[in-house]
Amino acid sequence: MAEAHQAVGFRSSLTSDGAEVELSAPVLQEIYLSGLRSWKRHLLRFWNDFLTGVFPASPLSWLFLFSTIQLSWFLQLDPSLGLMEKIKELLPDWGAQHHGLRGVLAAALFASCLWGALIFTLHVALRLLLSYHGWLLEPHGAMSSPTKTWLALVRIFSGRHPMLFSYQRSLPRQPVPSVQDTVRKYLESVRPVLSDEDFDWTAVLAQEFLRLQASLLQWYLRLKSWWATNYVSDWWEEFVYLRSRTPLMVNSNYYMMDFLYVTPTPLQAARAGNAVHALLLYRHRLNRQEIPPTLLMGMRPLCSAQYEKIFNTTRVPGVQKDYIRHLCDSRHVAVFHRGRFFRVGTHSPNGLLSPRALEQQFQRILDDPSPACPHEEHLAALTAAPRGMWAEVRSSLKTQAAEALEAVEGAAFFVSLDSEPAGLTREDPAASLDAYAHALLAGRGHDRWFDKSFTLIVFSNGKLGLSVEHSWADCPISGHMWEVGWATQADGHCKGRPDPTLPHPWRLQWDLPDQIGPSISLALRGAQALSANVDCHVFPFSHFGKSFIRRCHLSSDSFIQIALQLAHFRDRGHFCLTYESAMTRLFLEGRTETVRSCTREACSFVRAMEDREKTDPQCLALFRVAVDKHQALLRAAMSGQGVDRHLFALYIVSRFLHLQSPFLAQVYSEQWQLSTSQIPVQQMHLFDVHNYPDYVSSGGGFGPADDHGYGVSYIFMGDDMITFHISSKKSSTKTDSHRLGQHIEDALLDVASLFQTGQHLKRRFRGLGEEDSRHRYWGSEATMTSSSC
Repeated sequence: MAEAHQAVGFRSSLTSDGAEVELSAPVLQEIYLSGLRSWKRHLLRFWNDFLTGVFPASPLSWLFLFSTIQLSWFLQLDPSLGLMEKIKELLPDWGAQHHGLRGVLAAALFASCLWGALIFTLHVALRLLLSYHGWLLEPHGAMSSPTKTWLALVRIFSGRHPMLFSYQRSLPRQPVPSVQDTVRKYLESVRPVLSDEDFDWTAVLAQEFLRLQASLLQWYLRLKSWWATNYVSDWWEEFVYLRSRTPLMVNSNYYMMDFLYVTPTPLQAARAGNAVHALLLYRHRLNRQEIPPTLLMGMRPLCSAQYEKIFNTTRVPGVQKDYIRHLCDSRHVAVFHRGRFFRVGTHSPNGLLSPRALEQQFQRILDDPSPACPHEEHLAALTAAPRGMWAEVRSSLKTQAAEALEAVEGAAFFVSLDSEPAGLTREDPAASLDAYAHALLAGRGHDRWFDKSFTLIVFSNGKLGLSVEHSWADCPISGHMWEVGWATQADGHCKGRPDPTLPHPWRLQWDLPDQIGPSISLALRGAQALSANVDCHVFPFSHFGKSFIRRCHLSSDSFIQIALQLAHFRDRGHFCLTYESAMTRLFLEGRTETVRSCTREACSFVRAMEDREKTDPQCLALFRVAVDKHQALLRAAMSGQGVDRHLFALYIVSRFLHLQSPFLAQVYSEQWQLSTSQIPVQQMHLFDVHNYPDYVSSGGGFGPADDHGYGVSYIFMGDDMITFHISSKKSSTKTDSHRLGQHIEDALLDVASLFQTGQHLKRRFRGLGEEDSRHRYWGSEATMTSSSC
């Protein structure tokens, strides 16, 4: 999502006041500490896994094995082949009266050793199986005999009814690619956007890097990959996110929307009660590891480590580096309404409050007429300020308002009850959706606590939204939770009865000195300026969707990515480095990798589309070549053979070793003028888009990675709709989110018209008038009259 901006700006996190900040820790010490952190997490997770019975062979299987050994011993059979007798000899002699006890202990020890060996064998076998990535190379819609055999073996060794963290110790580690391959792929990726002279100079720097420094840096990375859980993820979290000193708002956070066409209830308190209850039920299932792990193809598990920090998590600002604070549990949420903060308990002695009880508590807040205290109304603007400034002010808050600050930072999550409505309207669908996106991404600059892992936003008309802090996890994790949150909603008031005995929500008291006022005012002005500079545009593309692309026997993601290259070229007149986020959760503690979508093949297709002499069959052939190339890059990224994370890790090692690399410095001076991401729908069983087509997700978006660039996200909603979220900076004279949106729509129709089955689309939808443009948002008149917003 918004990681491209952080990936570009992380070099500035290594500077202070224009001077280079030395990474004084020796590289071996840093690698040792990385491994120590990894093993500490492993031990904690191992204990939790053992208690909750996540082993493929449950603790009951040990009891069965022990009972079988005891029965065999009673029948004068020795399944241990003499080992149990040797174990008995090693046990202390407690006398003849305890002879039977020694036999039981020997059987228990032998059963435990045998059980552990079987489990270890199972884990090793499964890890070896999961290290196979040949299935990624299969042609679209086909499966070879080796892959079928692999799937059958995975099914045998995976066990039944896995829990969330069942596969963690069986996942392979992310491999360190060959440095020669990485440099070669990098040069190939920048060739379309560099002049001949600039490319030749870059190639010279690359060869010098390979000759002088690459082998040493690579040696340290291989050492770390052997010792630590993941050779790049902890450094990615620290240097890209936690060391960044730029404001979180717009630059790092991202947002997610509610249903596009439907609002289950217009009652703000009821919608908040239902949503909070659903999210806390999700947390309960998460704590019990009852959420099934995500499986690709129904078999290949993905890493679940990022789920651990969804709730009870806050990013705490530091002068030079932030840190993530995660609590084991929290029994309240922090609520913001009309400049006031409240602490709302979520549990009673009998357990989680009912949705109706939570609705009652939120309604009490909405009915509370008390005004905000001095400086309280705009206090949250500090979380949208540069991190160093917020860290300094927070140190005084810890002494002046420690209890209130702890109530916010220690909450399960943050809730903002907005006083304005939001969402799609019939009167002005385009402007209403754009305003909805802007409210979620930035708000008014002082009504979100951007440090929290996520903020639940409830608008006055019952619309929901989510603002997510990026450092703790990536979009698919929060997206999985969000799908459950808004898919389990009820009409009208919440179910249950009000509880008049519940104590009223506790109004937080901020004893703020007057000296803090200038800092809040400064932060507010900066946040409002940043918010006002963001140009958001959201539009649903309803002319065709995934089903049409599937009939063309193409990857839907690659189809969109190549069309985006055509749209961007028409918008800017040149090609640029393009960032597409791909997941590396096939590996233990993997996060993301970059797919560099602007390839020579994509550029050849775009030039052909703009050449009037090229025929449709010629353009279609080039389009298929570009799609195949993008698919190859995506598969390489998912299998740990991408470019950018490897170069990033090499750069960090060079900084620890104080080695100057002109090649790596040039790599991280590049700007991503087009940052893209697809938002996956992961739990299709929650949505019946065929019988209830109005209940579709709107997806989400993020800010641009470059001051003169675009941020574009998209989501496939059902089979026949794609929603795009576009962002840019109003201060740039080179970008316009609405203009790019029109180019994207035209590009998709032009590409679809290359196929015989899509030739009617261009004729049907090109040249729609202003009145007919509502089809972009509502799709059909039936939807317009039957849906409520």
